[in-house]
Amino acid sequence: MKKIITTEIYHDGEFYCAKCIDFDVFTQGKTLDDLVKNIKEAIILHLEDEPLDLKGYDSVPSLVSMMELGEICV
Repeated sequence: MKKIITTEIYHDGEFYCAKCIDFDVFTQGKTLDDLVKNIKEAIILHLEDEPLDLKGYDSVPSLVSMMELGEICV
């Protein structure tokens, strides 16, 4: 069983955006704190109709996020 749900975070110039890599969930927030709250809520709502174990996940998975930090200037 999978123990981690993965999301990707980036800033679009106005909002912080998060998309789930594992299934079709996307949300935004003005701050990173707002975004974290929103992505957790969006994932919970997405999984409301189908239990995690049916999707191959542990009953209490961790949420791991990758964040784009911008270009590297050498």
